[in-house]
Amino acid sequence: MPRVTDVPPPEIQSDLEGLNRALDEAVPPRVLDRNLLIATWNIRAFGGLTEKWVATDDDSPKRDLQSLRTIAEIIRRFDVIALQEVRGNLKALRHMLKFLGSNWGLIMTDVTRGAPGNNERLGFLFDRRTVQVSGLAAELVVPQEELDDVSPDALQRQFARTPYAVSFRCGDRTFVLVTLHVLYGRSATERTPELRAIADWLDRWARDINRWDHNLIALGDFNIDRMGDERYEAFTSTGIEVPEDLHDVPRTLFSDPSNPNTGKFYDQIAWFTEESGRPALSLVHNRSGYFDFRDVALPRRDLSNFQLSWRISDHYPLWTEFDLD
Repeated sequence: MPRVTDVPPPEIQSDLEGLNRALDEAVPPRVLDRNLLIATWNIRAFGGLTEKWVATDDDSPKRDLQSLRTIAEIIRRFDVIALQEVRGNLKALRHMLKFLGSNWGLIMTDVTRGAPGNNERLGFLFDRRTVQVSGLAAELVVPQEELDDVSPDALQRQFARTPYAVSFRCGDRTFVLVTLHVLYGRSATERTPELRAIADWLDRWARDINRWDHNLIALGDFNIDRMGDERYEAFTSTGIEVPEDLHDVPRTLFSDPSNPNTGKFYDQIAWFTEESGRPALSLVHNRSGYFDFRDVALPRRDLSNFQLSWRISDHYPLWTEFDLD
């Protein structure tokens, strides 16, 4: 049986080389002590794995070793990446860690129980040569008095998937990443209370004089339909801002950049600025972007976007670069 750490067959090795050339063009290089690359990625149903280089039509799951190597090659372009939709089955994640090697660390939640939780975890992968966990890990539990609020936009239950916050250190800089995957719900309006609650929580934490650090960054899948809609306004209601160079980039394989009606604003990276009146980020933002892997992931297979989404993901990874120099 082939292993993810084996040398791939020649045609797959060639595909991976093409992928890395595309990554070279799309993502800034990581340079020790010069920059910090933070990313977020909802990897669709990231759980099981078929231990073949190429899964057949009869195999389930469709995610195979080439798919996993493709995901890993993308992930290791970043210093730390927040992951959503990591399932209770950790087979694919464990095999990917074997490929990434001992320099890579992982911290994640347990599975969220109950149907709304969708058997999912939230977590962070990070390169320990550049980023270390600095001591804090927390999950957001909403106080009962907030759940008892009768206003129409108040949260009426705990989060379906509890937001997860972890503090990291890169050199002499420290930062707290807060990741979440907002419940999609039966209608868009069901997401608004969750988004408003996370905005209020981030606001309080940023103002707390006993906070671990001012560098507070929220990232993950917020299931916001579009910039300026009710969900976006709820998320940004306490002053957190999305960098301008992420405003118009597509988030999913099914977005058409030429047609704004198909563009969803699901995935976000955001922080407080000086203008918000909250403790602002002391890290210097350089640039942000996304990686469109459609033409370079599994290029020989002639897959539809739907088929590709089950092998890689239906979401693009979003990234942001901070200047440390």
